[in-house]
Amino acid sequence: MARIREIKKIVFIESRPPDFHIFSGMPMPRLGTILLGTILKKAGYEVKIFIETLGELDLKEVLSADVVGISSITSTTMRAYETAALVKKAGIPVFMGGPHVTFMADEALGYSDFVLRGESDDYIVDFIKALEQDTGYADIPGLSYNQNGEKTHNKGNTFCKDLDTLPIPDFSLIDGYEETPYKNLTVTPIMTSRGCPYDCSFCSVTAMFGQKYRLRSNELILEELRLNKEGGGRRIFFYDDNFTADKERSKELFRSMIREGLTPTWTAQVRVETAKDEELLDLMKRSGCHTVYIGFESVNPETLKAYNKKQSFEDIQSCVKKLHKKGIRIHGMFVFGSEHDTTDTIKETLRFTKKNSLESIQFLILTPLPGTALYHEMEQSGRLISKDWSLYDAHHVLYKPKKMNFFELQNETMKAAKKFYSKRAILKQILRLDLYNIMVKSYGHNLAKKWFANNQYFIDYTKKITDAGRAIELVAKNSADDLKEKFKELEASGFLVLPHNAQKTQ
Repeated sequence: MARIREIKKIVFIESRPPDFHIFSGMPMPRLGTILLGTILKKAGYEVKIFIETLGELDLKEVLSADVVGISSITSTTMRAYETAALVKKAGIPVFMGGPHVTFMADEALGYSDFVLRGESDDYIVDFIKALEQDTGYADIPGLSYNQNGEKTHNKGNTFCKDLDTLPIPDFSLIDGYEETPYKNLTVTPIMTSRGCPYDCSFCSVTAMFGQKYRLRSNELILEELRLNKEGGGRRIFFYDDNFTADKERSKELFRSMIREGLTPTWTAQVRVETAKDEELLDLMKRSGCHTVYIGFESVNPETLKAYNKKQSFEDIQSCVKKLHKKGIRIHGMFVFGSEHDTTDTIKETLRFTKKNSLESIQFLILTPLPGTALYHEMEQSGRLISKDWSLYDAHHVLYKPKKMNFFELQNETMKAAKKFYSKRAILKQILRLDLYNIMVKSYGHNLAKKWFANNQYFIDYTKKITDAGRAIELVAKNSADDLKEKFKELEASGFLVLPHNAQKTQ
């Protein structure tokens, strides 16, 4: 017989990453939990959202919920799992979502009761109602759950059918941001599309959101820009994987922004072909574009082919020149470790970034994320050396490279980052009186120095497995010890009474 439960309060958690990264100084919420929370609030539920990069997780508040939803990407999954296990232990139903659990649902069900795979905007209310009645789960597309001792994975297309049906995100649902959310956010994310028409071999975007490029109407985007301006917001990040894929749509949006005086400082992710359209670049600059984030990925033509980037080295060179000519800054992202990369590739890339005066960079290590062709290939060939998901942040070597050893790929990548953000690079900007670049290079310098200090153990590990010629097991990080300690304190205080079948806290 189905067990009826009354659900009034729903808490969402976006778990924090295990380590700091280049954007740690400008924390910004991912939009998935905000959108789901907004939809559920409109449906009459009380909703509270904890974004751990924006504030402390109040475990007492979490454990007062009737149901808890936890979102994670691969690098935050270990903490998300441990958080889910604590909440579940307290007798509260837990569901999980996000790209990692979408592709690793069986694994996630070991810690949670349900997994919402893919996009769940169209079905989140139906899911909560099914949870209230404890029936009807089979009707929810993309839902994974335990049934009669077996894991069940519902089929069905979970892509949001019409992005214009999505509400404007209610950032006041974020804990600590209730009064002046736009003013409090360092950067306001605004989504204008989902999906990407490209299919890079190491990227999970198309598996998660599809290759069909779906657009949100410019009218709704302008409304979000108005709310941000009226609420005292400053910077905007257009929260798209490929912001200008539809150039004509983008031009019309920029014209409207200029016409209506909605031209905040904004940044976005774009591809190199954006720079091939002079009119588009002009409108981007006039509408407030400050910096673009571009996945150049490599200066090695063979690597570009292997990554299925559909761009050439000449495209990259031309793109940099045209963007700089328009006064648009560039954050260049490069991924080392393909089958065609050597240590010389890393050194050539560093020379390219310096010669072309890129304002900031990320030198990343090729990471086999679940849901990608790369992950499948590495797993099938036995080349993965760890499945400690907390290391899957594109800064750790996790597979056996072909033309470098573990240590070379790890060490040379980090050394290149240190050289780009060196004291000499900072001095060069001081002599030019370039305040922005002084700040960026100084921030990068301190970050690289800190990363080396915090991750020396992993660099040593790559050297050991290189010297040994085999994988030596690395002990996984304890990513939620702080929450476990708070859980014990609540249990000792009498606030938390565990269900009879709960196991002893570890």
